[in-house]
Amino acid sequence: MSHPRLFGDHFLCSLTDDEQAMVRRVRGLCRDTLGPKAAEVARQDVFAWDNFRLLAREGIVGTAFPRRFGGTDARQQLRIRLIEELGRVCSTSASLITGTDLSSRAIVAGASEALQEQLVPGLCTGELQAAFGLTEPEAGSDVRGLQTRFRRTAEGYRITGRKKFITRASTADWFVIVGCAQDDPTTFLAALVPRDAPGFSIGPEVGKLGWYGVPISSLTLNEVAVPVSHRLGAEGEGFSLAQDALLRARIGHAAMALGRAIGAVEIAATYAGDRSSFGKALGEHQGVQWMLADMVTQIESSRALLALTAQKYDRGDTDVATYASMAKLQATDLCMKVVTDALQLTGGRGYLQDFPLERFFRDAKLNQIGEGASEVHKTVIGRDWMRRARSAERNPCLREGSLVDY
Repeated sequence: MSHPRLFGDHFLCSLTDDEQAMVRRVRGLCRDTLGPKAAEVARQDVFAWDNFRLLAREGIVGTAFPRRFGGTDARQQLRIRLIEELGRVCSTSASLITGTDLSSRAIVAGASEALQEQLVPGLCTGELQAAFGLTEPEAGSDVRGLQTRFRRTAEGYRITGRKKFITRASTADWFVIVGCAQDDPTTFLAALVPRDAPGFSIGPEVGKLGWYGVPISSLTLNEVAVPVSHRLGAEGEGFSLAQDALLRARIGHAAMALGRAIGAVEIAATYAGDRSSFGKALGEHQGVQWMLADMVTQIESSRALLALTAQKYDRGDTDVATYASMAKLQATDLCMKVVTDALQLTGGRGYLQDFPLERFFRDAKLNQIGEGASEVHKTVIGRDWMRRARSAERNPCLREGSLVDY
């Protein structure tokens, strides 16, 4: 007999029957395999091949790819539900799905037809992997500060530069490299580089606090030759391709963070029902109930914002980038707070490595940092809202003229 979920399924109402069936399939994977194995996967920061192959075999990886190449081209309204389900039990599994968007979106959106035919079917099934080479020692969220240079040649380009914090670098077959034209740093380019290209080297894996199962490394490119056929999009489109990949990844980060927050509340609430303190169950104390009330109210509010953002993406709304920043900011900051409070609620038990909240706590921080730190998104949101204010309908409570002279 199945029990109702602590957090309701109200957001599934917007999904088709087939989409709901995929959510149920992912729930089964989480219940039977990914959840029970999550602690083991998180013990060492080596690529989680078993999880990746399972998600590829079940078609979850393929949700990021077009149908003509074997994918399902899933709506974001479905993908956020899948990522939330995975994040509820295993950050590694969730990041394997969000990382697919980040690493492969520019190939789907910008590669030539011939290159897509060559690579996308393998990326869809997991036989091939790609990595996204954007961040540099001096540039990350500020894409316009990239120092990697594309020098034009008779055959194509020679690329020189350094990249760091590159997820899947140690396992990828192909790398999306984003940089600027050497003779015009305002012209952004993106190109595909194979891992065995002369002049291209991959650094050792770098240890990190959490998010085990998806290692990171640095890249060095020294006059790496790339034919014109491997350029993604036209010259000057490298920036927009990178932004599109980051947009989808930010929506994924928000979904993953909310899934983890949901999991943390489920664990903390179960503990509060089992643990006794001062003669009654921990969960019967008003202070604990108020903590849980804040957690669940804010989580449901954030889920609603993310659902709206996914709808905007699927419709192609022009303001979706700002809403993605809002969803990512709200969900990831909230997740860090919820996981911290859940760990506090469970006391010494929550701090132990054999209890899931220790892993949830370590994993939560990167969501606040990856694909633009929270502070960057605050700047993006505030700047956009001030731009809108200049041309927006004036509040009818105000009289005409400058408010300086009010």
